[in-house]
Amino acid sequence: MKQLDAQIAEFSAQLKSEVGIDGETSSKLATTVAAELRFLPVEAKNEILQATPVDIEARLSELTAFQLFMDQVRASARAHPAVVRAQVLYQNYVCFVYLGEALFRVLAKSAPPDSASRKCARFLTDNPIRAFRNAFAHGNWCYRKDFTGLVFWARKGSDPSEPLTRFEVEQSTLNFWQLLARGVAYAAYPHLSAGAG
Repeated sequence: MKQLDAQIAEFSAQLKSEVGIDGETSSKLATTVAAELRFLPVEAKNEILQATPVDIEARLSELTAFQLFMDQVRASARAHPAVVRAQVLYQNYVCFVYLGEALFRVLAKSAPPDSASRKCARFLTDNPIRAFRNAFAHGNWCYRKDFTGLVFWARKGSDPSEPLTRFEVEQSTLNFWQLLARGVAYAAYPHLSAGAG
């Protein structure tokens, strides 16, 4: 957890201004999330685990495979452009579609009020990430011409007759969103299965 804490702490300014996580907690966010979920009542853990038909071991297996892929790409001195594009697809799918549906939506409801876990889960399921997730899931995105971020089209609200609006997300912002998503998931899943029945 210490390595994950250190990686997430690099975004302490965004954690404070965008997520509402104070400086002390932002320096050990993964450890905090793990502790909050380790001590959740069994009923709350079961609610989270039963929100999806896929069991937690399968979820952990997918996260492990995802991390191995990410480590492989980072380890290569110059990844082929096709591999980088595959990484973009894989990373955004796992962080925002897969984990959003499998974990963050139910965690936003079931984690203790005012906890770091709930704040992170709400941030990861609210706009602008919600809009990005929807645009990504529906194929309404592309690279910026200079590859410094992504352009996406989404509705500002939930009315399906509302026209799509164009948005952009800088790579540095996307890096923050992705790291937070992975960090919360890696901290949460091992502690959700412990003690659940």
